[in-house]
Amino acid sequence: MRAALWLMALFGVAVVLALFAGNNHGTVTLYWHPHRVDLSLNLVLLVLGLCFVVLHLAWRALTALLRIPTQARSWRRLQQERTMVSALLDALSHLVSGRFVRARKTAELVVALEDALHRSGDTLAHAGRLRTLAHLLAAESAHALQDRAVRDQHYQHALDNAATRDAHDARDGVLLRGARWAFDDRDAAGAMQWLDQLPQGAARRTVALRLRFKAARLAGKSRLALETARLLTKHRAFSELAGTSIARGLSIELIRGAHDPAQIQRAWDALDASEKILPDVAIEAANRLLAHGGDVTLSRLWLLPVWEAMTKRPDALSVQQRIALVRALESGFATLGSAPDAPWLTRIEAAQIASPRDPVLQYLAGIACMHLQLWGKAQQMLKQSLSLLQDADLRRDVWRAMAWMAEQHGDEKAANAAYREAAKR
Repeated sequence: MRAALWLMALFGVAVVLALFAGNNHGTVTLYWHPHRVDLSLNLVLLVLGLCFVVLHLAWRALTALLRIPTQARSWRRLQQERTMVSALLDALSHLVSGRFVRARKTAELVVALEDALHRSGDTLAHAGRLRTLAHLLAAESAHALQDRAVRDQHYQHALDNAATRDAHDARDGVLLRGARWAFDDRDAAGAMQWLDQLPQGAARRTVALRLRFKAARLAGKSRLALETARLLTKHRAFSELAGTSIARGLSIELIRGAHDPAQIQRAWDALDASEKILPDVAIEAANRLLAHGGDVTLSRLWLLPVWEAMTKRPDALSVQQRIALVRALESGFATLGSAPDAPWLTRIEAAQIASPRDPVLQYLAGIACMHLQLWGKAQQMLKQSLSLLQDADLRRDVWRAMAWMAEQHGDEKAANAAYREAAKR
């Protein structure tokens, strides 16, 4: 179609020229004293057109001739750039293949080639980024070879080059590699220092959060590790099950790091609501608070959600967690002047009545009655729990409680018999 249009246009131009030139009787007279030259107007126009074409071609030829040095320099720069890119790819290939010495030497070659190009007066548009990546690859290779001096030298060069405008996008990666190497060197403070230099958006990326989490764990900063673990779970870097398990462990570490009731309260307040209802966390916090002379009522308040979960769903807690919960409540009962109050006594009785074959609840009800000086009822419940209890420690404590109650009644024979049974466990 295009050829047909060009052909029609060519015929049209030919027709116009034929009409104009065939009927054009004009002349052009040139006077050059003492001569006179008469020329056809068609000839003059044809000569002018030919002169324009000749001058245009001559100008283009002259321009092409003058551009030869520039084109040669551009060709040489292109060849050098291709050589540098090829060397950079070779360095990366050697690095991922485990040939770390070759990778470092090839990366250093890239830097040397770029230096030579810069000294010759040519500058690449992406020179800063190229140098940054080359130094980073060399540093990574030196790190794999455990050559920290060379690694730090190349890393500093990479950091300096990353500060340039064309390599600013690579700065986040440089800081992350520095944090990774510091963590590999077991330098948690150094890793945190590099991570703190990241912009806010880069600091919330999953790879940065994982590094921060590991560095916080290494530094023993349980609160920071817990906050980071929450973000990682939110970003789906951890599954819900794994996130809950990690949060449980870190919450317990945070509570164990507190050494007085005020610190324990602050640690508890730092936890999320979902973490406070975890049985192991609540039990650990209550035991820690009681061990340091804290408020018994407050410890029971922390244990209340766990208790309600256990009474609503028997399978909500494992056997060991149920025993730990009972132990924590028992510790509160044993505190001077902290016998079970009416609400807790009602809860314990209701749970025991609802599950009369549960030895752990039977044991707890008996202990509660003992601290309320309901000796007969306490002895009855504790004896009933003996035939069902599987935990040796609980069975021993049952005999000890019965021995103590026998002493209160002045029955030395029964007390000695109970102590003998406790000693067998």
